Amino acid sequence: MKKTLYTAIKPTGRITLGNIIGVGNSLKQMQEDYNSIICVADLHALTINMPKEELNSNSYSIFAFYLSLGLDPDKCLLYMQSQVPQHAEMAWVLNNFTQFGEASRMTQFKDYQAKSKNINCGLFCYPILMAGDILLYDAEIVPVGIDQKQHVELARNIAIRFNNKVGETFAIPEPQLNKVGFKITGLNDPTKKMSKSVNGDTGTIFLEDSDETIIKKIKKAVTDSDNFVKYDVENKPGVSNLLTIYACLKNISIESAEERFKNANYGTLKSEVANCVIEFISPLRAKYLELLNNKEYLFEIMKKGAEKARKLAENKLKDVYEKLGLVDRI
Repeated sequence: MKKTLYTAIKPTGRITLGNIIGVGNSLKQMQEDYNSIICVADLHALTINMPKEELNSNSYSIFAFYLSLGLDPDKCLLYMQSQVPQHAEMAWVLNNFTQFGEASRMTQFKDYQAKSKNINCGLFCYPILMAGDILLYDAEIVPVGIDQKQHVELARNIAIRFNNKVGETFAIPEPQLNKVGFKITGLNDPTKKMSKSVNGDTGTIFLEDSDETIIKKIKKAVTDSDNFVKYDVENKPGVSNLLTIYACLKNISIESAEERFKNANYGTLKSEVANCVIEFISPLRAKYLELLNNKEYLFEIMKKGAEKARKLAENKLKDVYEKLGLVDRI
């Protein structure tokens, strides 16, 4: 039997090259290799209090992105998180099996604390809702970037604690990091993850960017004064980031990418990376924009996915409620 895989994207911003490489580039194959459950995590997006129009638009964008990658609703379970209320219910249950100290140690939460005093409870409980997402479907594999690995480890701890206290209930999930490319950094600041909020429009490649815009952004990418192409994240982060992008999109090793550019200067590297990004993004962008212009079609697929997800989620939640001694669900 295939293992169950769970993954989600939070609709808090425009789709970036980092999203495409981090998870999107491999999702189509995942639906063949695993029993894949794929979600738009719009409840998680509430933690940053986005304007409602932006949240709604971004949610449709992520859904269209999934389909443009080649995801087939007949081969995987594709749905919108907020349309499956069992996610929120499971999160409340798991709050009671999570120690305050371990939740306080989450690195992302501590980063938020360092940046702002206006921290809501949703940000603190975010990893517990994520644990609910994963455990609700007995996911065994959770592909994540390095920044989310700790959250999957928390989900493991919660599952083990619950199983020990009330009986075998949840599968124990494992984080799955991409061997290469799990962290694409900003073109204008290669020490930080590629993100609109961190890098701005000039340091981030977006799915909607035109070919000309992509070329301009990569030409301006920060490198160094050596003009020597080598993968060295500590001393040459900008060059290493460009090599990572190239290797991921060409589906080759970093060593092969280094060999390809061993006698090249930075101008050649940037030109080849830009061509590679355009070659990969252009057909994806065309399909994505076509889907985004047909929201009725997208909503119909959402509805069908939500119906399937609710059946699975309800079965698991009913089992959990029974083991806890709660009155039968109606």
